Amino acid sequence: MKSRLILVRHAEAEGNKDRIFHGWTDGDLTEKGHMQAALVAERLKDEPIDVIYSSPLKRTLKTAEYIAKQKNLPVIATDKLKEINGGEWEGVEFKKLPVLWPEEYNTWENKPHLHRMPGGETMAEFQQRIINEVESILKSNPGKNICIVTHGTAIRSIICYFQGCGLETMENTPWYDNTAVTIVEYEDGRYNLVVAGDASHLSREMSTIRNQDWQSEVQ
Repeated sequence: MKSRLILVRHAEAEGNKDRIFHGWTDGDLTEKGHMQAALVAERLKDEPIDVIYSSPLKRTLKTAEYIAKQKNLPVIATDKLKEINGGEWEGVEFKKLPVLWPEEYNTWENKPHLHRMPGGETMAEFQQRIINEVESILKSNPGKNICIVTHGTAIRSIICYFQGCGLETMENTPWYDNTAVTIVEYEDGRYNLVVAGDASHLSREMSTIRNQDWQSEVQ
């Protein structure tokens, strides 16, 4: 029985705009973020969706609520879809990270399989948490079209898993824009990536990534 995952990265949040690390930090959407969320809800208007799951953080939950209103569906929030726990990095400007934690910043950028957030999760622990939750959601919703609103690192790590890549090569998996849509078909234990990071519903002006010069660092 084929199921379909529609993964949506949350709309632009304060941390994205201000370049502050916001794993578990519960920042709100920006004005642009609200507009992006409305645009992705319109983008998904004709996409079959049976159930909506979301991380409980404000930036994901509010994005999910725009989609839910369009579909007349409730949002099921689960802590296990939260972004990576950044520990001591939480609330710190990105430009300060390589100065304060040069070794950890190097693994974040170049060796994700070795990365541990100071006082937070390892990338391996985080990825396994996301994998376990997504597979649990699939098991609970066989044959359904499932929308999951989550975070940049979460989507990046799960796409790596779907494609059979180890964390050693996760740095080759691109960061997707805020509200980018990724669609994956699942059947008999196999994942097929159908759409990867589609942000065609965003004009250049409405994009977050395309209006900043740190695309490789987007969280």
